[in-house]
Formats: sequence, C-alpha cells, structure tokens
Amino acid sequence: MKANPHHPSLRLHKLKGTLKDYDSVSISMAYRVVLELIITDEEIILLDIGKHKEVY
Repeated sequence: MKANPHHPSLRLHKLKGTLKDYDSVSISMAYRVVLELIITDEEIILLDIGKHKEVY
C-alpha cells in the first residue's frame, strides 16, 4: 500500500453514507481498512480495520 495505494489488488474506493469522507482498501473479501488519504502530505492515516458489512 505504501508503494502504490492505487494498486488494483487493494480495491481502493471512496465510501458512501456516513463514511463518505473516507476511502477503503480490502485486506480480504471479508475485511477492509477504512482510511483517510491526505494527498497534500502524501500521508495515509489508517482509521479502522473491520468487516466489510460492519456499519459505523
């Protein structure tokens, strides 16, 4: 992820609803990482790791 956060295997995508300000990458088909990409600092802040179907 550090080398290429847009690598297709990560399935990086914007979230919707209450998490619309965040992105997500997949760890597996069951788990994801919710994150905030701060482009200006080229920094990735990991917010949470949880199941895809969990609602925050």
